Order: sequence, then C-alpha cells, then structure tokens
Amino acid sequence: MKNNEYHSGDHVYVIQRNPHTQSVAHIQGANIVENPYHPGELSLFFMDEYYPLTDDFAIYSSYDEAEEEYNHSFYDQNENDTSNPIQEGYDL
Repeated sequence: MKNNEYHSGDHVYVIQRNPHTQSVAHIQGANIVENPYHPGELSLFFMDEYYPLTDDFAIYSSYDEAEEEYNHSFYDQNENDTSNPIQEGYDL
C-alpha cells in the first residue's frame, strides 16, 4: 500500500525486527490513526507509539500478505536454515 491509500481506522501489519538481534523478527498488528502531534496527518500506531507513515516501515494490508513477504525475505535467502525467526503475530 502507498501512503496515500491509508485511512484513519485502517488495521495493517508491519514486519518488525528485534533491535538487539537482527535475525529475529515478527509480524505486528498496527492501526492507521490521526497523528495527535500533527493535526491533519496520519500516523502508524503500534507498540504504544505513533510513527510517521514513511517507507521505513514494511506495511501490509493483511497478515497473509505480511507473512508471504516475511517468508520471502527471511527464508529464501537462507534455505538451509530450518529455524523459524518469526516470533508470532500480534493483533491489537
């Protein structure tokens, strides 16, 4: 999804890496909301924080879409690795 396709109230999913262990990531549910610090702008709300809608986040409209990209990004690069770095999907 492109940033201009979001609407306040949309439920989306992001792939979030663990900042301490880059090989660990999970799919996190998030919401698109009005930015309380910049009226008229939308922001991404997850993990009890507001984030600007930028290309820095891998944002997907469905869990299945996020999981497909996750598997492509993490498993296709290391096909011999049988460990599963995905922690679990969280819904809000």
